Amino acid sequence: MQFKYNPKGVCSGEMIFEIEGDIIKKLQIIGGCPGNTVGVSKLVVGRKIDEVIEMLKGIPCGMRGTSCPDQVARALEQYKLNN
Repeated sequence: MQFKYNPKGVCSGEMIFEIEGDIIKKLQIIGGCPGNTVGVSKLVVGRKIDEVIEMLKGIPCGMRGTSCPDQVARALEQYKLNN
């Protein structure tokens, strides 16, 4: 199933997930810092949703109070609420 999320408070503009059951099959992050977003995208593939939420939730970027990794966790929380 494809799930799209528009992150808030960060440089990236959209996150597109491919999820099967509770496993992340693919993540594409549009915009943001390529080294960060490509790295995060590769690290979450094959992992369970809850594992990724626990690993990434609360990571800050400077004084923003959030980050692209934190927004991945928030996106997955939203996905869980709606599915």
